Amino acid sequence: MKNIGEHTPKNFVIEGAIFDCDGTLLDSLDSWRGLEAVLSQEARVQVTPEERALFTTFTIPEVARYFHEQYGLLRSVDAVIGFIDDYMMDYYAHRAHVIPGVLPFLEACASADVSMCVASSSAQKYLQAGLKSAGIAEYFSQVFSVEDLGSSKREPLIFNHAQQALGTNRATTWGIDDSFYALETLKKAAFPAIALYDQLSDEVRSQAEELCEFAVSRLDELVICDNVLALRTDA
Repeated sequence: MKNIGEHTPKNFVIEGAIFDCDGTLLDSLDSWRGLEAVLSQEARVQVTPEERALFTTFTIPEVARYFHEQYGLLRSVDAVIGFIDDYMMDYYAHRAHVIPGVLPFLEACASADVSMCVASSSAQKYLQAGLKSAGIAEYFSQVFSVEDLGSSKREPLIFNHAQQALGTNRATTWGIDDSFYALETLKKAAFPAIALYDQLSDEVRSQAEELCEFAVSRLDELVICDNVLALRTDA
């Protein structure tokens, strides 16, 4: 965590928030880990750690194409996409839950009239099902998927699009994510950012702390007072 004393309070004003979903709002990262295991079992292969890291940056069509072209899984890429779709819809609709610490922060944002949306690499229908099932859909004015925009979080398009939709100033619109590559994109695009580091290795966590204005394990480690973000002092 950077030393807050090095900044004036205006650096931490929050008027808008762009939330990642998987691993940030919902515990749905387990669905992706489970999917990887199911696909590997179906293809009768064991993926490497390097492949596992690569998959975290992939969209579903990219994962499907990889397993079909590299390992010959099913008869076509579309067939793999259909297989993935059935698995993921079941998970988001019935098993996804809110990550601890999320609800207090959403409530704090709502009380401060912070405009909130979701920007995710997951498909729109998974996001809608998961947010509704978890009971937090009402907090977000809009939900954006990279698939809707034909992009990925390796590019700033989805974050720019989300900020423009919120109608907030970029300097006061915060990106909140647990993926380092997405945090890098946010910072390159001049957004202030909050890193959730529970899913990050120690090395990447250290890099996230240097890169972002805040790096926390839970969102309720942050408070909002007069629309200024700060770390809790009563924890």
